[in-house]
Amino acid sequence: MSRWSRTLRPSVTDLGGYRPGVSGDEIKKRFGLRHVTRLNWNENLFGPLPGVLEETADALDLAWTYPEDSYDEFRTAAAGWIGADPAQVIPGHGIQALTIAVVSAFIEPGDAVVIPSPTYGLYAQVCRGAGAVVHRVQSGPALAIDLEAVLAMARHANAKLAWICDPNNPTGLRIDPALWSAFVEGLPAGCVAVVDEAYVDYVDPSERVDRLADIAQEAPVIVLRTFSKIFGLAGLRLGYAIVHESLAPHVNAVHEPFNVNRAALAAGLASLKRVQLLPERRDQVHCAREALVAPLESTGMKALPSDANFVLIELGIDDQAVFDALAEQGLIVRPGSELGLPGYVRVTTGAEDLMHTVGTRIAEVAEAALLRCRQ
Repeated sequence: MSRWSRTLRPSVTDLGGYRPGVSGDEIKKRFGLRHVTRLNWNENLFGPLPGVLEETADALDLAWTYPEDSYDEFRTAAAGWIGADPAQVIPGHGIQALTIAVVSAFIEPGDAVVIPSPTYGLYAQVCRGAGAVVHRVQSGPALAIDLEAVLAMARHANAKLAWICDPNNPTGLRIDPALWSAFVEGLPAGCVAVVDEAYVDYVDPSERVDRLADIAQEAPVIVLRTFSKIFGLAGLRLGYAIVHESLAPHVNAVHEPFNVNRAALAAGLASLKRVQLLPERRDQVHCAREALVAPLESTGMKALPSDANFVLIELGIDDQAVFDALAEQGLIVRPGSELGLPGYVRVTTGAEDLMHTVGTRIAEVAEAALLRCRQ
């Protein structure tokens, strides 16, 4: 028995830390490699938008000051970009910090939450750590989130929060906009839909669910967004929540004050000056997905239609074997068995030539494995 077991909250004693998957350094040591390509963490391999790093560096002269002015400036700029009021925008140290803040504001031990499966693992971890009872809802055969099933479970469990990732990680699939309004309207009293839109910037604005309209009408909806993905700032940890202005003071009450550093805020502001470049980046990622999938078309493997900077591939063979074979060549993908999807791999997109190489390697590994099975 741990010396801390009598003082720790029971909900965290057997929880463990969040693990995003194997690191590049681990693979280098395991296979004696000098260089690896990380395609397992959904980072933006295209990097920040042009000119952003230079503007960020200029802000470091003020590193000795607290970022109060930059914090307000970022909130105003982000609100102007998305068409919200600055009072609705809560900056945070990435979506992870904002997830913790939302859970801290809403969850008491014993409260019920509903989380689809598969989806991003942090929601369940943070909710369990707060003492919530987590109800998982399995996706359908095509792996799309079943909103009707999530809604039914939210009603059955009298849930406090229902978590939705749109586009979903690890599938890349989007929620059907035609189903969203009925879902929100059907939520039981006292239940809030928390929507992680980390990958929404890869979706054309005309095709997205308009959740800002929900928030403006004081519907029970909270939206979380990030600069880690399309803006390429994962290492600086910058995100923001969008909430109704009447809710913001309550989330801020449990959110660490000014928890975003000055460099991250400067990078966010510089990125928002360049949003006209985002359509080009969306096109880059679209072409990268096609380049990855093309070598797989004759193999029988299936790639889910993704609206994010990654593709989930159904292999038909052991995903760990494919992971090992690619890792030995310095290509790190995410084995589906780590995501509750054995027999799949998730691949982050990058340059088209790299994606074609990765798709070809996956096809070769799969064909070799099938040949061995026939012998």
